Amino acid sequence: MKDTLNKLSTTTIVLHWLIGIAIIFMMPVAIYMADNEVFWLYPIHKSIGLVLFVFIVARVIWRVKNGWPEPVNEYQIWEQHLSKLVHWVLIIGTVLFPLSGMMMSGAGGYGIHLFGLELVAMNPDPNDPYAVIALNEVAAGIGHETHEITAWAMFVAIILHIAGALKHHIMDKDQTLNRIKGKDVSIGE
Repeated sequence: MKDTLNKLSTTTIVLHWLIGIAIIFMMPVAIYMADNEVFWLYPIHKSIGLVLFVFIVARVIWRVKNGWPEPVNEYQIWEQHLSKLVHWVLIIGTVLFPLSGMMMSGAGGYGIHLFGLELVAMNPDPNDPYAVIALNEVAAGIGHETHEITAWAMFVAIILHIAGALKHHIMDKDQTLNRIKGKDVSIGE
């Protein structure tokens, strides 16, 4: 089913909530594990990120094929521009998060593993069993910086996205939030 003004497809709704909730959950976990050196969480974080990447790619393909959902109302020009900017940051950020994480881990010599299945081998340091040797320090560094910058951009975009949804629901009293919750909102009839 294709998205319409009155109803979003099940695919759109499921991918929106699955990816949104997963990323909102993953961000504080990442901060916690990095700040507190909780190393046992890293493989879980990376594996969930890899699985999530499959859904992210599906969402991007779906969005390109289906187009952006039409707004349910007429809005001021600044709101339209801000909405487009936030949606682009969110869609690009969801792609950059796992890609930069894979780049950071793989190029950094830590390998890429999916719940214990080795996809890219680690590069252990033969002189220190607790260390790895980066395959490409520059690429690992770019991955690390991109991951951190993306985190901040996504944090701001998520806050603006939630604030916008609440504004639509509470102040504008329109059907935007109901539509992404899967309701048939009967607009424009």
